[in-house]
Order: sequence, then structure tokens, then C-alpha cells
Amino acid sequence: MSATTIPTRTGIANLPLHYGKVPPWLFDRMVKLARGITIAIVADFGADEMLRRLSHPYWFQAFGCILGYDWHSSGVTTTLCGALKEAIKGLETDLGLFIAGGKGKTSRRTPSEIEDWGNSISLNPTPLIYASRMSAKVDSSAVQDGYQLYHHSFLFTTSGSWAVVQQGMNEATRYARRYHWLGEKVSDFVNEPHSAILSEASGQALNLVASESDPARTAITDIATKEKPHNILAELKRLKTLELPSHHYLSTRDLHPDSLSRILVSTYDRQPNDFEQLLGLKGVGPKTIRALSLISELVYGVAPSYQDPARYSFAHGGKDGIPYPVDRKTYDQSIGLLSKAIRKAKLGLREKDEAVSRLNRVGREVVK
Repeated sequence: MSATTIPTRTGIANLPLHYGKVPPWLFDRMVKLARGITIAIVADFGADEMLRRLSHPYWFQAFGCILGYDWHSSGVTTTLCGALKEAIKGLETDLGLFIAGGKGKTSRRTPSEIEDWGNSISLNPTPLIYASRMSAKVDSSAVQDGYQLYHHSFLFTTSGSWAVVQQGMNEATRYARRYHWLGEKVSDFVNEPHSAILSEASGQALNLVASESDPARTAITDIATKEKPHNILAELKRLKTLELPSHHYLSTRDLHPDSLSRILVSTYDRQPNDFEQLLGLKGVGPKTIRALSLISELVYGVAPSYQDPARYSFAHGGKDGIPYPVDRKTYDQSIGLLSKAIRKAKLGLREKDEAVSRLNRVGREVVK
């Protein structure tokens, strides 16, 4: 598949929540095969192309299957990202590919890891740290779909290109949801960053990154910056006494006006210029956004979108023509590329220059 035919936006995958650990014998093999395939793709197509593939939900899932992990479980996300990070360890500079973050506590080290790599390769880490933080903020606060993020992997190259693979869990449904981002086409973090995805929604959600939520985003920002904090708190307390329509996703039971007082004072004092800046402020999380969303809808009549953005990104179409007929050429290119990558991982890479020669030696050692 050529770089121009891969969807360049994001996708979402829903997977059963599985617990437990990968057997060491399997993980070791996953690392070795992931290293060989990564070397092959980077050598032939470049590090940016590796980001495009990992940001594609179907390719990512296929990669996990090739490495031998459960095709349908939540563990494929955390395990594949962990195996890939281990696979390129020591080769990052030669590959021009870097991975920060991971699962649980490791995800909180993402900014420092990005900064360390940026300093070592003379790449300004500030835009990358911002992209990492905002992608997590969007999928945890601007899109409230019932999934709490617990895994965040941030991938980037020496050119400053980036991608995100992050996952949240819903303990009630025992499902995990994976979110993919690709930075090269993200021009607006808060307006349809998942626009190249398509399929049936799985339920209601507060979706403030939908295009139809643009008036709500403006209203929420105005409320946070132009309304006196005590007026907002008074409205929230009044709303808690109302009987809301049953179809609402938002519930006043989750609102605690007194606990929001400090953050509302902060947003008023700091005067963010738009919704993205508001969302990026420290302390502005799901509760703050829910509260401001309720006020914007019930007091000012500006409703956000409640459509769940969980849609798959279709790489090759469907046999019934949904969402479009199977793209046989692209399908064959995908098969051909992956087959080529596997052959190269097994047989070693041809020499191109000194850097690639070093990668070749590693590739041959992997498959001995």
C-alpha cells in the first residue's frame, strides 16, 4: 500500500477487556519479529510511513495478529506497543523512529521521554509534548464515551511527524477502546480529529469534537471566560434541582458545583482564547467540561453532539459495498507490502548506506 492510499486520520477499535500477562516466550518472539518487520518497512519506505501504518486500526490489528497475539482482545494494544518499544530499543536514532509512553504509570513519563529524545537529536520537543497531551485530553474530556484512558503511546520521527495509539477501558461493559491519531493531517485538535472513520455507533457520548458541536465549543469557551465564576456555580446548583429529559447523556448527579469553584476561577482568570486552549488548561477535565456543556445547552440553548464517534476506518471496503466496494488494488498492495516486509525480516535487508547497513546486521541477527 503506498503512502498516498492509507487513510491519514484516526480510527477507533472496540475490544474485549482481557487481563493477565503475555508469556515471556511469546513476548520475546514478538519483539524479534516486530524488530525485523519495522526495520524492513523503515528501510524501504521511511519512518514516517511506519507511523501511517501504526495509526491505521486495521493495519495495527493485523500487525498484532502476525506477531501471534490475540486478534480481538484489548491486550493486543498494550502488548504490541510494548513489544515495538522494546524491539527498536537501541536502534531509535538509526531508524529515525522513537516511542514514548506506554501503559499505566509509564504513560505519565511520556513528556519527559519525548523531551529526552528531542534533546538528544536536536528536535524541539515542545510541539510533540503538546500533541501528546492534547490527544489524551481530547479522548478523555472532549469525547466522553465511558472509557478511561490507561494506555498512551506516542510515536515520532526525526522529522517531527507523530502518531498516537492510546486505549481506554470501560469496567462496566468489560470492553476497551483504542484510539489512533496521525499528526500529519491533524490541523485542529478539537474539530473532527477522527473524521476518516466510519461504522455504526455503540451508544451515546458527549462528543465535543464533532463538527456540529462547534457552536457548543464557542458557547462553552464564552461561559468559562466571560461569565463570573459565582454566576456559573449558581446556575449549576439550580440545574441540579431540575428534572432533565431522560434522553440526556449528561447527568446532574455527577456534577458537584462546589468542587468546580477553583477551576472555574482559574479559567476566568487565564482567559483562554478558544475551546482548544480551554481544554488544554491544567485542571480542566471531564467534570468541568460536563458542567459547562450542561450550562451551554440548558441555559443558552446550544447543544453539543451526543453521537458516539466510535467508528472503524475501512482500509479496503466491504464485500457488500459498505461503506464502499472492496478496493482490490489497495487490498493487493497491502498483501504485497506485508509479504515483502516479512520476507525481508527473514532474509535480511539489502545495503543502501551506512545507517541501513547497521540495521541490516541487526535484522540478520534477529532471524538466526
